[in-house]
Amino acid sequence: MDDGLADLLHRVVMLLGEAARRRTDGRDGLTYSQIRLLGTLEDIEPATQHRLAQALSVSDPAISRALRSLEADGLVQVVVDPAHARRRLVTLTVAGRKAFHDNGKPLYDEFRSALVAAGFPYERYLEDTLRLAELLESG
Repeated sequence: MDDGLADLLHRVVMLLGEAARRRTDGRDGLTYSQIRLLGTLEDIEPATQHRLAQALSVSDPAISRALRSLEADGLVQVVVDPAHARRRLVTLTVAGRKAFHDNGKPLYDEFRSALVAAGFPYERYLEDTLRLAELLESG
């Protein structure tokens, strides 16, 4: 990998980590991990707890613990899978979807601002990513 690209990627990861840590102070509700879990769930729902754990690269018990508080807050619903009694399916509730979008948007804006302030060519990155997605869809 090109050293310049490696340095840039390292800087991006550091900036995102700093923004995520600022976000986890609980001042506006959801932690970064909870936002990530809700967003991942939105992409793959309904999902088994195991599939969710795989998608987030965490353990099954960690997902189970995380889901308890989200379920208690009414953000997710966890039910027994009718096709397999030992599995539990997880879906977002309306409140969970709203919480993700209400918290995810400010987080996105915070990440973007941090990257732009550090000199990361965010707009070019976004254009290139969208162009690549279009090429992959048409190919």
